[in-house]
Amino acid sequence: MQKYKHLFFDLDHTLWDFETNCKDSLSKIYAEQQLGELLSTSFEVFFKQYLYHNELLWSKYNAGKIKADELKWKRMYFALLDFKIGNENLAKELSTHFLDLLPTRDKLFPYTIEILTYLKQKNYELHLITNGFKEVQHNKLKYSNLTHFFTHIITSEESNSVKPNAAIFEYALKTANAPLKESIMLGDNLDADISGAINAGMDSVFVNHINATTNLQPTYMVTHLKELEDIF
Repeated sequence: MQKYKHLFFDLDHTLWDFETNCKDSLSKIYAEQQLGELLSTSFEVFFKQYLYHNELLWSKYNAGKIKADELKWKRMYFALLDFKIGNENLAKELSTHFLDLLPTRDKLFPYTIEILTYLKQKNYELHLITNGFKEVQHNKLKYSNLTHFFTHIITSEESNSVKPNAAIFEYALKTANAPLKESIMLGDNLDADISGAINAGMDSVFVNHINATTNLQPTYMVTHLKELEDIF
């Protein structure tokens, strides 16, 4: 008999390759808007700064220190500011363009489709818990052809909470009518996903694509999605 019935996945950096899709989207915008001339730097240098501010602001958002609207444009604003361009209007314009383009990218981590198909064939109920923005995340799933795999898609916006707060996990369990003991969280983010699952008393799988080290103790750890077949 299966120990778990409900598998709650994270999306970005776990199944959907955020960094690759982000780079593809931003490079297109960078070229179209001729930002290289404005910033007097290469795209690679700008992209590195964008990722830095994106990660920093997501951490603040997850901690409840900033709102979603701030995150959306300030990561672009601070990246521009690193090159002495303090233009809020430009940052907001680029952010809007970016959030329109990003969800249409469809690069997934290796074996994503295969493992989701495998799990569905074994009659697991698959769900998502994501801190990402509702419309953006639904479009990512649509363009990546992932929507049909998931029964419930829980976002921080609709749950009025963010990972790692226990409240979003409790909301997800209630929405999916999933008993805690039959549920497990699968994600790449040690703070949001693994600490969050621990906060909620939920078992977890650390999807460790980058071989990170941690003092946390997830229930399981994998470095490739195919290894989930050894657990489920």
